[in-house]
This record gives sequence, C-alpha cells and structure tokens, in this order.
Amino acid sequence: MGLRSDRMKTGPSKAPHRSLLKADGLIDEEIAQPLIAIVSSANEIIPGHLQLRNVADAVKTGVRMAGGTPLEFSTIGICDGIAMNHAGMRYSLASREVIADSVELVVQAHAFDAMVLIPNCDKVVPGMLMAAARLDIPAIVVSGGPMLAGTHRGKSVDLDDVFTSVGRHAAGQMDDDELCELENEACPTCGSCAGLFTANSMNCLTEAIGMGLPGNGTIPAVYSERLRLAKHAGMAIMHLLDLGITARMIMTPAAVRNAMALDMAFGGSSNTVLHLTAIAHEAGADITLDDWAEVSARTPNLVRISPASEYRMEDLYAAGGVPAIMAELETLGLLDMEVLTVTGAPLRETLAGARVRDASVIRPVDDPYLAEGGLRVMRGNLAPDGAVVKQSAVPAKMRVHTGPARVFDSEEDSVTAILGRKIEPGDVVVIRYEGPRGGPGMREMLTPTSAISGMGLSDSVALITDGRFSGATKGPAIGHVSPEAAVGGTIALVNEGDRIEIDIDTGTLTLLVDDAEIGRRRTAWRAREPRVTSGYLARYAAAVSSAEKGAVL
Repeated sequence: MGLRSDRMKTGPSKAPHRSLLKADGLIDEEIAQPLIAIVSSANEIIPGHLQLRNVADAVKTGVRMAGGTPLEFSTIGICDGIAMNHAGMRYSLASREVIADSVELVVQAHAFDAMVLIPNCDKVVPGMLMAAARLDIPAIVVSGGPMLAGTHRGKSVDLDDVFTSVGRHAAGQMDDDELCELENEACPTCGSCAGLFTANSMNCLTEAIGMGLPGNGTIPAVYSERLRLAKHAGMAIMHLLDLGITARMIMTPAAVRNAMALDMAFGGSSNTVLHLTAIAHEAGADITLDDWAEVSARTPNLVRISPASEYRMEDLYAAGGVPAIMAELETLGLLDMEVLTVTGAPLRETLAGARVRDASVIRPVDDPYLAEGGLRVMRGNLAPDGAVVKQSAVPAKMRVHTGPARVFDSEEDSVTAILGRKIEPGDVVVIRYEGPRGGPGMREMLTPTSAISGMGLSDSVALITDGRFSGATKGPAIGHVSPEAAVGGTIALVNEGDRIEIDIDTGTLTLLVDDAEIGRRRTAWRAREPRVTSGYLARYAAAVSSAEKGAVL
C-alpha cells in the first residue's frame, strides 16, 4: 500500500509538485520518504510556547532517525492569562476551532502521511486533538511541558498566587512593593503555568487518552528529558505509520472514558469537560454530562495540585506522573487496559512498571481525598441542562450554601463590585451573558474568583456563571450553566436578592423562586442585542453550541 503523500509527489504529472518541494531544499531521497507534518504553536507571546521551537527540532531529529522527512508549519495560540479580564478573553475558546481547522487545512492540502502535534497551552491542546480525530491519520502529541513553580519569601508560588494577590492588594493586605516582588517571582521559567490549570490538565489527559507518550503532561518544560521525549515522539510517529495505527483507532470511546477517569482522579480544570466533550465528538465517541456524572461517581479523587493544594506540577512529576495515577486507578478496575496508545501497544504494556513514588502527592485508592471525582456535574431549575464545579477546590463549609443573588450582566461589573467591597459574606455572585453565544466566547472568570479569594471571601461567597473558569480557580465557583442567559436560560431570569441554594453534595443548583413567578419572568424576557456584530466572533456566536455539548460549532 502506497503512502498518502504519493498522491501529490509520485509520477510524471507531479513533476511540478516535486519541483516546488526541491525549492524547499529537499532532495529526491527526502521526497521519497514519508512526509511528516510537524505542527507547532511556537510563538513569542505565550510563556508555554517559547521553547516549542526546540521541541520541534528534537521531534524532527527523531523523525529523521526513523526514516521520515519532517516538514514544520505553525498554528495560532492565545495565552489565557494575558487575555484574562478584558475583551481579549472572548477570543480564547473561539480559537480552539480555528486551530483545529488550520491543522486540517494544511495537512489535507499537502497530503501528509502522518503528523506530530506540538501544543502546550489551553485551547491549542484540544484544538490539535480535535484535528487529529477529524483527520484520522497517524498522529502523536508532544507538549512543551509545565513551568517550574516560583518562590516568594520562602513559599512555593505560581500564577494563581498573583491573581489572588490582586484581591489582597485591594483589601489592603499587600502593598505595592510586595505585589511587584511576587509578580517578578511567580513565573520563573517558560512552560505552561505550574498548577493543574487547563493547559496541564489537557496535556495529562492527552496521555490518558493514549495520544501522548508517558511524561507528556508532567516533565517540566526546562528539563532536558522533555527534548528526549520529543525525539522519542518523532521516532514513535514512524512506528505508528508502519503499523497503520491512526488517531481514531486510539481515541476510542473506551479511551475517552479512561481520560475522564484520570480527570476525576486528579481534579483537573473544569474546562476539560468542554474540551474532552468536543474531542470525543470529533472522534465519533460522543459523551454527555450524564457520562461525566457517572464517571465522577465511581472514581476517587486521589490528587490535588495547585490551586487545590500547595503541590505543583513538578511534585506530580516527581511522584510518578500520569502513569502512576492510572496504575493506582487500575487497582480498582476503573480503566480499560486494552486500548491502544501511541506506543503502538495496549495501555497495559504502556503502564508496565509505573508506580507511585510519593503517596502524599498521589494518594492510594483506599485513602482518597474524596470517594468521588474532583469535578461534579450540577443540575436544578437554575441549570436544567447542567453546570460544572471543581469540587476538589471547594472548602468543606461551602459545599452547601444558600444566599442572596448579586446579579451582574458582565464580568467587568462583577469585578468592580468585588474590589469595591460591595459583596458581603453569604452572597451568591451571578455573572451571566458570558456563555458561548452571549459572551461571545465563554470567558474565563479567574479574575472575579481570585478577587473573592484575595478579599478573604472564598469560604463565604459563591459564584455562578454561564461562562467558564480557569483551572486556577478555587472555591465554590460553578460554571457552564446551561442553557445560558443569551438563549433565555433560567440564569437570565434571576433578580437581585433572589435566594439561590447550592448543594454540591447532592449536585443540585436551585433558584428558590416558585415556578409561576419563573414562568412570568420567562414570558417577559427578551433576547439582547449581540455584543459583537462583525468579524470572527460574530460568526462564532451564530454557530456555537451550548456548553454541555462542548461549545462545538
């Protein structure tokens, strides 16, 4: 059986095509070999992507060692931290679809035989995995790796500490000099931010779904081991090509559920619910919030990494990483060990020899933090189609809470109120019209949740939104409320002062207003004019689905 690339490089009629490849400096021997797309999101904006050129070079070395011809191209990337709390955040989730589309376009147009995907941060990882599932050719992911934690006055810190300190500064608990000092110390290296935020969660899930080699999610960005991993990834893609193993043969329904189980075991970012749902959709392995709830109910929470604890990604790496967590889960029979991985072998072989090296970081299954997963699906009259909370980061006293609604129709208005000390203990902050369509783009709410924490209110104030949260968010923060306000969901009908009941133990989210009154409000509700009426975001808002479906187009 011939190569996929033969369609554009073989025979007399393809002499013009070969001529153009020779203009790239390729020789006949290179053109004759399998052509491997090296898809990198390297740029000079995102700290997690600064080192990706070195990673790409290492991957290309591995490909050449194994008899392939690597050809690199780039995709876009957006730094959620830099885009946070201004209009730029509307573009972050929306970029996921552009990334997937751009990979599809270039790979299909040039008939590549296989591809190595090199992402690192929030929307780039799922975007590339969506493309892999869509294209269904041999593919492997090798990320750029996590940042090392910083040190501030003898304490380990990361970016979340800087966001939280904005609230402390506003509350008069930190002066300008210390805030600047922390700002200079919290992000000391390149790499994806040092906690189990969205980027690191997704890079770990890439291992669990079988699309990354062991270590993909946890080897620190600045370790030489990361470059060795990249070389092995380059060699592995040639092995996959030889075996004829394509992405959908790996990203099966069973592999998706393995990834969901890991997510629950380590309490990753709630954004993973959006992203893994979208990836599964592309792979023909659709999952729903009911599936998430089922996996959560049977999977113990074994790991808590910042923002849920003081442990950082480097601690998880030293404790054995993703293979160690998965090996622990297997003792309860929670994984399908026969699924294929990018090693070319079943998961059972890939995990051979994996063990927990530090039981304080990765707890045994008989001593979990929680008997169920780190993420919890919430439902009720306020979220009939579902909502999500990172319950592993919620203080015990706030798992059940009832309080008056403080309603804001934008993130900016809520932040002004929080920093202006207008939120009281017991309040339930409601931020709406920030969903996939209404935002548009479903902005992350790290700034308001960090402000609440920094103001000393995280154990007395809850936050509910049809937007989403950074993986750095902690406290009783419930997002992805569906249906969203922009389409007339119940969250659009909440009035200032309404009582809202949150019960994370039972997974219920209730607006304490009688059905007749809710019906009257629904009849009176009118859709708002869209915030954005031109450009990509306008097209995105018109086509995007709801959060419980993964906000896919």
